Amino acid sequence: MKIDINKLAEHFARTSFQVETVYRYVREHGMCYNAHSEPFPGFVFPLNGKAEFVFNGKSYILAPGNVVHGGAHMRLNRRVLGNTRWEYLLILYSITASEPKGFNLPKEHFELATGQSPRLAELLYRLWNISSQPGGVAMFQTETLFRDVLEEVFVCARNQTSGDAQDLFEQVSAYIHERYMEHLTVPRLAEQSGVNRNRLAYVFNKYAGMGPGDYLLQYRLNRAKELLIASKAPLHEIAQATGFNDPFHFSKVFKKQFGISPSEFRDKFINNTC
Repeated sequence: MKIDINKLAEHFARTSFQVETVYRYVREHGMCYNAHSEPFPGFVFPLNGKAEFVFNGKSYILAPGNVVHGGAHMRLNRRVLGNTRWEYLLILYSITASEPKGFNLPKEHFELATGQSPRLAELLYRLWNISSQPGGVAMFQTETLFRDVLEEVFVCARNQTSGDAQDLFEQVSAYIHERYMEHLTVPRLAEQSGVNRNRLAYVFNKYAGMGPGDYLLQYRLNRAKELLIASKAPLHEIAQATGFNDPFHFSKVFKKQFGISPSEFRDKFINNTC
């Protein structure tokens, strides 16, 4: 089934559902096992390793970075791939009210590409720990965390498959141009943009030919060149004005990039030899 992520998110927003159980499985490499899926639909979240799941004849290769939804009572063949232990979290849920027309999730299987999301990994870890605890508070937290997990999955999947890569690049590069003097990091840029680091790296390599970290460094150094030419400010002020807290580090990366130190660059420009 080819899934529309926006329609899927809307479906979960409008449909009543609840968590039935949360399992964590560990399987050694080389294992094969055939059976049927559980009596409830569910999501398979890879944690480590790689495996093939075949729902009613449709094959999915699972590894961290993608999520597979399986329906209830389906033929299910599974085998661990590679030489690494396969670990995954299985979250089963039930639909507690009739579904909108066009959806029947207990009978559907599909895959969502999420990319590597540290937040998703953290949410899954918390969900696994809370779900095994007794009491009404833990039950409520399990339901809340499952919705947080779905939200992260939907956002990551949308960002992985959306066609607005150029818009994302322009948005983040413009942010760099405005805030380059601040303490920017690649994780901060990714979080601020609502994407994961892999997505951000892909977009920058596609449109700039380099990763976001290299792009930020290059922009800072080019701004430093302009300031060296346009002002007589000491080097430590120029370093600070372009996002370098350490003037020695600034001089080192400047020389590595341009072959001469900042002071030599300024002298050559003044003497019209640059």
